[in-house]
Amino acid sequence: MVTPGYLLLSSNELQKRIEAGYSTLKSCTLCPRECNVDRLSGKTGFCQMGAELKISSYFPHRGEEPPISGTNGSGTVFFSGCVMKCFFCQNYQISHMNNGRFLSHEELAIALIELQEKGCHNINLVTPTQWVPQILKSFKLAIEKGLHIPIIYNTNGYESVETLKLLDGIIDVYLPDMKYAANEVAKKLSNVSNYVEVNRECVKEMFRQVGHLKLDENGLAKRGLIIRHLILPENLAGTEDCLKFLHDNFGKEIAVSLMAQYTPLYKAKEIPEINRRITPDEYRAAVKILEELGLENGWYQMLDEMDDEYVFNFK
Repeated sequence: MVTPGYLLLSSNELQKRIEAGYSTLKSCTLCPRECNVDRLSGKTGFCQMGAELKISSYFPHRGEEPPISGTNGSGTVFFSGCVMKCFFCQNYQISHMNNGRFLSHEELAIALIELQEKGCHNINLVTPTQWVPQILKSFKLAIEKGLHIPIIYNTNGYESVETLKLLDGIIDVYLPDMKYAANEVAKKLSNVSNYVEVNRECVKEMFRQVGHLKLDENGLAKRGLIIRHLILPENLAGTEDCLKFLHDNFGKEIAVSLMAQYTPLYKAKEIPEINRRITPDEYRAAVKILEELGLENGWYQMLDEMDDEYVFNFK
């Protein structure tokens, strides 16, 4: 039995992190955009979020990687807003249109306990970057109510290293995207001009905190880093460059989830290069790179040769 990191922190230390986070909100620099707006007074920056916590939903999610979902599901909380604006976002109603409802810290703490009581293996925070201080405050209340399962930080990978340091010792498993290998593509598809260097530095910080993925006796993630890489049409994600970076910086042990489910949703139809699903050959080429680099710790999705539809079984 592995004790989640946040249970090893003193209440005083957690309170210091909360206060540091809220201090940041006065002139917000939680994400690399550094909007410097006073969110505590109701002003908003790029993410369009103020100080009051807003979520879309929470439920046991059974569609994540096997060590995350397990048999009972991952206790997933979808937060409203986003620090990126991907034109192909599958959750655009939440991240672009900011759909959701406001919750108090107490209400979020109760929701986390509810997920734990349903048998979820972990708490999975989806798009949490703009809400780190509020999440920390809710954690403190949830710990007092008996929260004791691991915390997953599920992010697009566009993070501030300083914000990540607030989470050191609190997050058990980091689950970031590595979306792009070229900033010009990131700018065109996600409206962010410095994604590559920011993403790679924050991944290094995540690895410093939690190291390689570690599973318990039931194959569930207890600590570590899992990188998600979504294959895009026309190799726009720069898969070979991304995987080589991971290999060269973290070795063959790094856990990689190579994802095939790209679908041209939201505004993708306005961009010809991404207005289609990827082909089986494009995905096989990505798998070949993964195998040639010897990155065997992770998952890729199997293709159904009968109809070229994607079967979401992880290997």
